[in-house]
Amino acid sequence: MGRLIDRDGLGRFSEGSRLFATGAADSSYNLALDWARSVVGRGVELVAAGELAPDTLCVAISLVGSTTALGEQLPAGDEPERAVRALERRLGERAGAVVALNLAAENALVPLIGAAALGVPLVDGDGTGRVFPLVEQTTYALGGMSPVPLALAGGSGELVLLETGAGRVEELLRPVVLSVGGWAVAACYPMAAGDLARVLVPGTVSLLMRAGEPGVPRSAAAPYGVRTLCRGRILAVEGSTGHGSDLALPSLPSSIVLRESEGLRRLVRLEAHNEIVLALADGAVVATVPDQICMISTADGMVVDVDKAEPGLELDIMVVRAAPVWHTDRGLALGGPRAFGIPL
Repeated sequence: MGRLIDRDGLGRFSEGSRLFATGAADSSYNLALDWARSVVGRGVELVAAGELAPDTLCVAISLVGSTTALGEQLPAGDEPERAVRALERRLGERAGAVVALNLAAENALVPLIGAAALGVPLVDGDGTGRVFPLVEQTTYALGGMSPVPLALAGGSGELVLLETGAGRVEELLRPVVLSVGGWAVAACYPMAAGDLARVLVPGTVSLLMRAGEPGVPRSAAAPYGVRTLCRGRILAVEGSTGHGSDLALPSLPSSIVLRESEGLRRLVRLEAHNEIVLALADGAVVATVPDQICMISTADGMVVDVDKAEPGLELDIMVVRAAPVWHTDRGLALGGPRAFGIPL
C-alpha cells in the first residue's frame, strides 16, 4: 500500500507546494504548516487512488476564500473534520480517504490535516495539477464529477451544506464564505475511488515532496514541463477593462508591463484576472491559460502575486505546462482563455 508522510516528509511537501503557488501569504502559510505539524503525529498514509477499494468514498478538501483572512482569523482546528463529517451525514456513508482540490501552499496542507484528523489516507494526486480560481474548474468536473453536495466549515463554528446545480457553486459559495469571516474549509466532490482514479491528476503529492528536497530544481514541481519565457523588469502596473468585465471572478482585471532584460528586449504585457491569463511579447501571444504563468522574483526566488507586482521588480516569467486534459476542447472551455473573458 502507501507510505507515510511524517514530519520530515511534511517539511519537504510544504516546501514543494510553494514553488509555483500564487496567493499564499506568509502568515497563513506558516499557520497552516504549524497546524499540520501539530496533527501529523506518526504520519499520514499516502496512497494511489488505484490502491483503494473501487467503492471507497473519497472526499476533496480545500481551503476556500482568502488566505489573508485565515492569517487574521485563526482556525479552531477542527474545520476539515467537521466539514467531512457533515458530508458523511448527508451521504449516509463514511469517507475512506481524502484528496486535494489543488496543491498550492495552504491548499496542500489542509487536506493532509483533514486526513490526519479523520485517520484516513491522503490520495496521491489532486484535481487541477495547478491552481484555478473557481471550485468548478477541476479535472474532477471535466471527468463528470459534481462538487456538490458540499459542506463548509467556518472558523467560528459555522457549518453550511450546499446543494445546487454544479454551475452555480461559486456564485452561492462566495457570499457564504464572506459571511463566516472570509475563509472556510470545504469538503466537496464526493466520489468513489474508482472514479477518482479516472479523473485526478495522479502522483502530484509525491512530486512536490521530491521537489521540496534541498538542491532539487524548481522544474521538478512541474510534471508536464516548464519554460522560462523571459527575464524582465516591471515598468508599469495598470488597471484593465479589456477583458473579463462580465465574469464573476474574485478579482479585477489588470495589466503588468515589463521590459525584457536581455535578448530582444521585448516589451512583455501580462494580462491578469485573478491570475495571469495571457502573456504577449511585442504584441504577439506567447503563453495563455490553461498553462500557469508565474512571476518569480529574481531576488529571492519566491512567486510574486499579481497584487504584489510593482514597478522596478525584476522577474523571471515562467510558464508551467498544464495537465493534458486541460488542453482538450472541454478543458479549454473550462480553463482556457475564454473562461477568463479573452476571445482566443
